[in-house]
Amino acid sequence: MDKARVISLFISVVRAGSFSQAAIDASLTPQAVSKAVRQLESHLGVRLFHRTTRSLSLTEEGTRLFDLASPGLRLLDEAFDQVQGSRQDVDGMIRISAATSIGNVLLAPLLTEFQQRYPGVHFDVLLDDHITDLIAAKIDVGFRAGRPPERNLVSRKLADLPLLICAAPGYLEKFGAPKNVAALLEHRCTGFRRPSTGRLVPWELHVGGATVYQDVPAVASFNTAESELEAVRAGIGIGQLIWYMVERDLVSGRLVQLLPNTVTHNNGVFMYYQQRTQMPLRVRHFIDFVTEPGRQLFAPYKRAAAQRGA
Repeated sequence: MDKARVISLFISVVRAGSFSQAAIDASLTPQAVSKAVRQLESHLGVRLFHRTTRSLSLTEEGTRLFDLASPGLRLLDEAFDQVQGSRQDVDGMIRISAATSIGNVLLAPLLTEFQQRYPGVHFDVLLDDHITDLIAAKIDVGFRAGRPPERNLVSRKLADLPLLICAAPGYLEKFGAPKNVAALLEHRCTGFRRPSTGRLVPWELHVGGATVYQDVPAVASFNTAESELEAVRAGIGIGQLIWYMVERDLVSGRLVQLLPNTVTHNNGVFMYYQQRTQMPLRVRHFIDFVTEPGRQLFAPYKRAAAQRGA
């Protein structure tokens, strides 16, 4: 039995979620992939998958094998990358995962500037508001807004990320502006529903020297920050929105910030990646590029937030 081959096919089945997709990825027949996995099960003396006509899931032994073998296979892939010559070390694909709002607002300028420095690097970007499994999705670097990912990952804070309470001038003309948090609860407000759980996220407020989490009466709730922003712009209600998404609207007067003394400083923009002893040089260059001293991509947001008293 070719151990490297059958382990590789086993990991491909787990990542693809099916024998047929793993077979397509490996340019094999489903029967050949299934035979290789059966050989591996026979060699180990355990079942690795629960199989039915409609579903495929790992057994406890299969999960253990995947957790132990997958990093080793990734290191082998990286080892090949490391010995393919200096030009090939830098050139190639970098796979990035980011929250939709970050990808739409902040990520494109960053990738453009990096490609000007390294024209041979290409990007494959996955925009998803869930925290992506970097190993399963073969992602090199992730970007998220909010709190740092609570996983076995290296996390680097790139910028503070205050959440601002905002409303459109038309709304304020019709309903007035709340003077405090108690008055806010009497107003029409929007809400954000977390995509991963479907739960309405309470507003995070600085009140009385402490951070409090306040449920608000949502006249409309949304599962993307972009759709909530458009609703607030249209005057449907008051919203608590990500700072970098509303800064231009605040400068232009399209939106007005309310209750600035309630803004907290607990959130941020984070870059995260796997803690690996071996890493493709292009990925290391990209990480160093994002965090290099003097980088201006996020600095203007920090300065403007400070100037606004956020």
